Amino acid sequence: MKSKRLTMKKVNAIGLHQDKASDLANKLNVLLANYSIFYQNTRGFHWNIKGEKFFELHLKFEELYNDLLLKIDEVAERILTLGHTPEHSYSQYSKTSSIKESKKISDGLVAVEQILEAFRIILIMQREILASATDMNDEGTNALMSDYIRFQEKQVWMYSSLLKK
Repeated sequence: MKSKRLTMKKVNAIGLHQDKASDLANKLNVLLANYSIFYQNTRGFHWNIKGEKFFELHLKFEELYNDLLLKIDEVAERILTLGHTPEHSYSQYSKTSSIKESKKISDGLVAVEQILEAFRIILIMQREILASATDMNDEGTNALMSDYIRFQEKQVWMYSSLLKK
C-alpha cells in the first residue's frame, strides 16, 4: 500500500506524472511564446498590407490572427490544466520565441513567406509536443496538437499555393 501512495504523490490532478507534466508545460510555454509573436506579426500584416492582393490577404490575415488568438488561449489553458503557469510577458516571449518580430511588412508576398516560416517552426514544435504527450499518455495535449497540425498543414498548402511553391 505504501508504494501505491508514493506513486499517487508523483501524479498531478489529472493523473499525469508530475515531472513529465512539468517538462510538457515548459514545451507548451515555448509554443505559447511562438504563437504570441506569430499572432502579433499577423496583426501587423493585416494592418499594413498594400497592393494588388490587398482585399484577399487583408481578410486572410484577419482569419489567421483570430485563429492564433484562440490557440493562444487554448495552449495557456492546457498549461494550467497540467498544473503549471503560462508565461504572459512579451519580453519573455521575445527571448523564448524562435519566430522573430516582423517590422512594418506591407508587401503581401513577403508577409506570406513569413507566415509560412512561422508555420514551419510551429509545426516542428507541435510534433515534438505530440511525441512527448503520446509518451506520457496525455490524450488532452495529444488531441490538441493533432488538431492544430492537421489544420496548419492545410494552411501551409494554401499559402504556398498563393506563392506558387
